[in-house]
Parts: sequence; C-alpha cells; structure tokens
Amino acid sequence: MASPDKQQKRAQRAKAKAKQNRAGKPKANVVHPVLANPLINEPFDDVAIDLSTFDFKDIEENGFDPADFDDLFQAMKFGEGISLLAMCVVFLQYPVLELVVSEEEEEAATDFMMGLLITYRALLHNEDEDTAVAWIGGEAFQAAYNQASMILQKKNARV
Repeated sequence: MASPDKQQKRAQRAKAKAKQNRAGKPKANVVHPVLANPLINEPFDDVAIDLSTFDFKDIEENGFDPADFDDLFQAMKFGEGISLLAMCVVFLQYPVLELVVSEEEEEAATDFMMGLLITYRALLHNEDEDTAVAWIGGEAFQAAYNQASMILQKKNARV
C-alpha cells in the first residue's frame, strides 16, 4: 500500500483532473441543433465588416452593389446547402442587416431585406424578381424565417 503522502497526492491529482475535465467540456447548445455548426452560428465572426462606412441613405437613393454583400450571399448559400432554416439563421445574423433593422424605419428595413433576398435568389438561383418574391412569400420560407428569428431570440436571451 502506498504511503499516506502518495495517496493524498494521487487524490489531489485525480480531483484536479476531474475538475479540468468538467470545465473543459463545451456546454451543449440546447437552443437549437442548427446552431451546432460554427458556420451557421456566428457565421460573420471572421469577416471584416466596417459598419462605420455603411451608408444606408446612399443605398436607399442609389441601390446597392451586390458585390458588397458577397460574404453574406456565400454564407447564405452554405446555409441553404444544409437547410432553409440554416440559411435564414445566417441571413438574420448579418451585421449590416442587424444595424439596418435596429436603426431604420420598419418599412425601409423590410425593403432592404427584400432587396438582399431577391438579389441572392437572382445571383445564386438565376431567378427573376417575381419568382424570388413568390419564394420569399411562400410558406416554406416564411416558416423557416420565423423559426430562425425565434431561435436567435432565444440564443440572444441566453447570452
């Protein structure tokens, strides 16, 4: 049998190791499984977006250059490859969109969102505006969009 000193040291090491294992385990994201993918949950963390140079009034007056939103469209495309819900979760986390929704009138923000979605469908699905608008107004998109909004509200309430 080991000496009392050795037993105590082993017990301390075992206790420290158990504590380390408990602390090292990531917390399960119970909000929704779609957030388990880091490219869906916080997809723009690694994208450099300078919100201070964003000029919404200029976009309202002159429209926007789709190339300025390529990072959004590529992330949405990835999300759509998983599910429509994942695409909506990505879309709703776009920092520029969050800024517009928080600072602009509801009608202007809605128009901007519609413009982004229509442009996305035109560029990545070769759809015309009427087809894109029908898709946005369709049951599948509306259900996914509403569910994505609820998921993000729950996620943000936990932070």
